[in-house]
Amino acid sequence: MKRVHNTLLWLISMLFASLLSAAEIDSVTPRNLPLDNVLGEINALFNQRIAEAVDHANPEDIEDRGAGCDEKALYLQLRKAIFQTYTPYWGLMGYSLDQQLRELLVTHSYSLSLNDSIYRDLDYLDAFSLNLKELSDVVNINGHLIGLDKIGHFFAEGWEYFSRTQAQQSLQQALRWGREQEQGKFGYVTTGVFSFADLTANFNGWLFWNRVLLQQANPLHGAVTHFFSEPYVSCNLQVMASLTEQRIIRRWVVNQSFDLADYVDGVWDEGNNCNSYKDPMIEEKIRHRITEVNAQFRCPHKPQECLEGRRKYRHLGKFLLHPFCLIE
Repeated sequence: MKRVHNTLLWLISMLFASLLSAAEIDSVTPRNLPLDNVLGEINALFNQRIAEAVDHANPEDIEDRGAGCDEKALYLQLRKAIFQTYTPYWGLMGYSLDQQLRELLVTHSYSLSLNDSIYRDLDYLDAFSLNLKELSDVVNINGHLIGLDKIGHFFAEGWEYFSRTQAQQSLQQALRWGREQEQGKFGYVTTGVFSFADLTANFNGWLFWNRVLLQQANPLHGAVTHFFSEPYVSCNLQVMASLTEQRIIRRWVVNQSFDLADYVDGVWDEGNNCNSYKDPMIEEKIRHRITEVNAQFRCPHKPQECLEGRRKYRHLGKFLLHPFCLIE
């Protein structure tokens, strides 16, 4: 009986986590507002967290230093540091990171309540999760209007994609899994909205996690570019320590700084990489409010960003871009 009770509690907690982790933004209302570029603040935060993680991934005990670099420990410490949690396995990682960034960037972001947004007419039957929590904030990242929820997707779902490809799934299988989640607990089922921009952020998160040690080639780059690319972290020989202790000692070392600009582009913006909706009634309610906010607004707002997205993602664009963005 106790086992059944524990299982039921686990299922309820996981359902609750999936409901809370699904977030949406209003990318229309703040479209023409001047917002400061927050790229520098985001880069500084995560470079600090990555450096802390690499330091913690190296053994403190001098007797353990000769054992080499532990990849499992590195990835674990990175997830702990990036998400600021000692239990980096729950479905709330991305949502928690979203909330941290809202606090950090409160003076540089645009916050909007659900009742003032283009989603105000959606009730609990339309979008259960949307009515349980607030919308995520939007920020300017290098000239792109991006929801802070995308940073959570980048690191959290990006890790999920990466862990799946580490477990012998292909990248395309991971991308299909991501679409299934948008059709389910991260999209249609909880918010009524399918976000292609979320999928784009997820994939770029895979690119980030893959670049930590760069063990797989970047599918967007050719062989020559891969040859000259460097991982964020490498296992380096510590010459002086090895001579002092008369044995080989290696440590994880940060090779280069993280820069979100290497990943963010115009199709992270839901105003360009358009959303799809669970049913025509939901779509009509949202489009009605969009017209009230800006009768001239059309998605994609900047068709050129779709063109750039097609060029960047090439054969993978079919997994990441709204059909409007795929029209040449």
